[in-house]
Amino acid sequence: MFDHCLYFNTTALARQLEREWALAFKPFELTPPQAFMLRAVIEQPGMLQHQLASLLDIARPTATRALDGLEAKRLIERRSVEADGREQAIHPTPKAVAMKKDLNQASGAVTARLKKLLGSDSFAATVESVKGVRSALK
Repeated sequence: MFDHCLYFNTTALARQLEREWALAFKPFELTPPQAFMLRAVIEQPGMLQHQLASLLDIARPTATRALDGLEAKRLIERRSVEADGREQAIHPTPKAVAMKKDLNQASGAVTARLKKLLGSDSFAATVESVKGVRSALK
């Protein structure tokens, strides 16, 4: 019935992928969105909140809620920016930095498993195709 429906197939795929990464990040007590956000903060300490939202392609209120959760877990700190008191820079805590290798390995294990199931070429082509569709729809 929905074989040719982009919405149905991408959301069904998103739910399946959500389950995969939820299992990977469960030992860290993080949801996939929190884990990917934390990985970005660890890689780019001091990133402004609006830059983080843009990088993850999410709305600022969505970023705020996710950051609230990471802050409650003592994984990030928000610091006011001198140039603009309304803006905040996001920094990982030492606890978060210590998790970097394990978070990356957990995510990498999911990616490796998916590449094995799909084949590396098919995996790469699918990612590029989805990125292309996202870009075209902006």
